[in-house]
Amino acid sequence: MQTIKRKLAMLYDAIIVGGSFAGLSAALQIARARRNVLVIDAGSPRNRFASHAHGMLAQDGKPGTEILATAAKQLLAYPTAQIFKCKATAVTRKGNDFVVEVEDGARWFTGRRLLLATGVADNLPDVPGLQERWGSTVLHCPYCHGYELGGGPIGVLGVSAMSVHQALVVADWGDVTLFAGKAVSIDDEQRAMLARRKVKVEPVAVAALEGDAPAIDVGLADGRRIALRAVFVGGGVRPASPFAQMLGCAMDETPMGQTVQTDALKQTTVPGVYAAGDAAGMRHSISLAVGDGALAGTMLHQSLVAEDARG
Repeated sequence: MQTIKRKLAMLYDAIIVGGSFAGLSAALQIARARRNVLVIDAGSPRNRFASHAHGMLAQDGKPGTEILATAAKQLLAYPTAQIFKCKATAVTRKGNDFVVEVEDGARWFTGRRLLLATGVADNLPDVPGLQERWGSTVLHCPYCHGYELGGGPIGVLGVSAMSVHQALVVADWGDVTLFAGKAVSIDDEQRAMLARRKVKVEPVAVAALEGDAPAIDVGLADGRRIALRAVFVGGGVRPASPFAQMLGCAMDETPMGQTVQTDALKQTTVPGVYAAGDAAGMRHSISLAVGDGALAGTMLHQSLVAEDARG
């Protein structure tokens, strides 16, 4: 990986915090516009727990790390693009510009525009055996990983009202049991919908996920064990970074958690600050993150053009 050739006095046209799919996609648009762009990335993409990525055009089945490595290499072929592998620790506004500090405390970078592609962190339920299976047989996105299960018995772990919707969707990938426990209240209409989708409802609480990981048995509170191919869980998300709040950006409350509020041009409520990817919406996939990043990068560039033209 290319390291940054740092010039203390350099003012970047754009600094992007987060170098996963949305961040690199945005940076590519800015670099192709011959603008100076810096990506600061801690190297912890959300999908790092999954061995392969699926559902992305021309990249189906490739490891996410391999896709990101190729994307970074292609970005760094542009002379105005740089990637700094480090964790950003603070962002502040200084006049019309933005200052990003990094973890060693001795370095900071200044940009005319700031793009937050910091992603989200998953809220996983506190169920023994779940964490070590996350990304292998405990999953959140059937579009990303459902096909590879090959059908058969699949579980949906009830954690909120959204779990009923998840069970209805996941039923296209196998024979689904919704482990409702006490966390999910199901009304008559929902129960009828689940029945039409052939989803079984298990009211007894899940005590643990058992077996030799990644194999999975659902251990119930009454002592029963149910063998499954996988369990889906949609426990919601939280921002992986506090930077949007630090800058005063408005946040949206969604059924899946907080996201950074943006307009149709990917601009946040703070002028000069853009957001893209999982952090800026509730529909999450690599393909959507790439598209969102491309839009944000393009719109960010056009804001620079408008500013330069006004003088």
